[in-house]
Amino acid sequence: MTLYTNLADLLGDRIEQGLYRPGDRLPSVRALSQEHGVSLSTVQQAYRHLEDRGLALPKPKSGYFVPQGRNKPALPKVSRAPQRPVEVSQWDQVLEQIAPLPRPDFVQLGRGRPDIDSPTLKPLLRSLSRLSRKQDLQTLTYGSIYGDQRLREQVARLTLDSGCQLSYEDIVITTGCHEALSAAIRAICVPGDIVAVDSPSFHGVMQALKGFGMKALELPTDPLTGISIEALELALEQWPIKAIQLTPNCNNPLGYIMPEANKRALLALAQRHDVAIIEDDVYGELAFNYPRPRTIKSYDDDGRVLLCSSFSKTLAPGFRVGWIAPGRYLNQVLHMKYMGTGATAQLPQLALAEYIEGGHYEPHLRRMRGQYARNLEQMTDWVSRYFPPSVRVSRPQGSFMLWVEMPEGFDSQRLNRELAAHKIQIAPGSIFSAAGKYRNCLRMNYASRPSPTIEAAVRKVGETVAAMLDASPPPRD
Repeated sequence: MTLYTNLADLLGDRIEQGLYRPGDRLPSVRALSQEHGVSLSTVQQAYRHLEDRGLALPKPKSGYFVPQGRNKPALPKVSRAPQRPVEVSQWDQVLEQIAPLPRPDFVQLGRGRPDIDSPTLKPLLRSLSRLSRKQDLQTLTYGSIYGDQRLREQVARLTLDSGCQLSYEDIVITTGCHEALSAAIRAICVPGDIVAVDSPSFHGVMQALKGFGMKALELPTDPLTGISIEALELALEQWPIKAIQLTPNCNNPLGYIMPEANKRALLALAQRHDVAIIEDDVYGELAFNYPRPRTIKSYDDDGRVLLCSSFSKTLAPGFRVGWIAPGRYLNQVLHMKYMGTGATAQLPQLALAEYIEGGHYEPHLRRMRGQYARNLEQMTDWVSRYFPPSVRVSRPQGSFMLWVEMPEGFDSQRLNRELAAHKIQIAPGSIFSAAGKYRNCLRMNYASRPSPTIEAAVRKVGETVAAMLDASPPPRD
């Protein structure tokens, strides 16, 4: 992390927190240079970085100011999930979302896909091509059920940034993070068991619980800090919860990062009640600020945290390479993996190991974190401009997902059907809940670089939302 990006992040945080209001003059270049002991050119670079993010506006001979358009929509409300386990529904809606192949003439605002057009992915594609041309028999074998050792060593090294101290022997390569999560759930739970989850939550986990015959207990979740520790404590005292599953870093779909104190408190609760934690960190490396946030696993001293991740969100989903550090549940996870897919495909593992060893992965992450941070500012601006003023919008601290909440009674499933005629797709909020809550919400992807086509699609979504709200009767008091 360079001096100018550190300074830009500090100023950006102060602007986001409201310490500098729209129209306020920001500290002068000379004042910041003296305050932080850095050169004038470092401060100027920091301000240019803030300009790129839409957080600072230069005025000739006057300095830098917070743009007037910095007023942001209100945050989504804290979820009030029912404090009882429920059976998972919504499979038909999820299938409708994922079954069709992406069409080139559709603007896919609903998919959880990163930008795969970056030039920093070219070395990875070259590795794939070269390995294929070699016709090495190693690429045609089953490989180890644990996964390729070179890749596991690289994954262990990467987890140092999240505070973990893992060796390659602690890690199992999986077919995407989805298999890692599924194997973790089945390693711990049996049909009829209860799993506590954040709410809204990743629909893939919801559907895994449904398929395994388990119940979900949705916990109240704050859009900035994550699940309520107090609600979790009450739930653990009331219900025989077998596992806690959550995405504490750059959460999908809300984008929050759980404070470190909350992570420690959650782990202490799990230890007191002897409950496993299934931690999904698939977006953690895409946190906008560096160093990246720590994982709950990094505090784990008795092996109860199963840390799951993949390269699907940081690189490209088509490789289908994920991993799990299952702690004390290693043997059970290996059994579940063997029952599911067996060994993961060799070729993409070898290419990924070569890509990371060659020093290409971390520059790619830096590029994407900057791009996604800038894209978030643009997408939030478009939503503020084109959606009705009554909507509430998340403030992601990483990744590339935006959560938008409309007034109660709105139907985002109907919205998706209306948008299909305009070749646009969003993700309806109800698929992120076990019980089909959040029908008045939607998720949009801002990974791709802004374009007139994407702006026109967001405008159409906002106009359709406004038309549907105008046509619906006002809510009863």
